[in-house]
Amino acid sequence: MKEETAIEYCERKYPEMTGEFKKIQEEMYETFCKKQRNYGPSNISVGTALETKDDLKLSLTGLWFRINDKIQRLKQLVVLGQPDEVGEPIQDTYQDLSVYGIIALIVQRKKWGK
Repeated sequence: MKEETAIEYCERKYPEMTGEFKKIQEEMYETFCKKQRNYGPSNISVGTALETKDDLKLSLTGLWFRINDKIQRLKQLVVLGQPDEVGEPIQDTYQDLSVYGIIALIVQRKKWGK
């Protein structure tokens, strides 16, 4: 008998949760593609070809700043309970954090813009 995979287990045990996870991933992917169509890859590569260690470091540093901005926003809203003055839903902040993490992995794997 074939052993149940982790995915099979989770989808069987938690069908609503795993279904929602997939739905969120699809929404994030769609937003990611729309932004790529608008901005192109150079906003992340900072105009470099991402071929040298310095190019990668510059790009990842830029991503760190973007991620830190989102963390600071969450700190203000969630931890400190400050009111939202921007009008951006907190869900967008969580989504941005997730997508920036994936983008950082793509940059590290040298697949950005390819």
